Amino acid sequence: MPIILAKIMEGRSQEKIDAFIEAVTDAAHKTLDAPRESVRVLVEEVPKSHWGIGGKSARSLGR
Repeated sequence: MPIILAKIMEGRSQEKIDAFIEAVTDAAHKTLDAPRESVRVLVEEVPKSHWGIGGKSARSLGR
């Protein structure tokens, strides 16, 4: 059973996250020959103030 953890910056719509989960599930199914029902995708949203880019938070960079 593949378990895939994706950390993404907060701010995407639920529709985008749902599409991402479906696409990642499809990729695991196709490349690993894993049954779709066995694939687990965990999406963790990280606040922009906790996401560092080049020593600064994404929030302070206007991302």
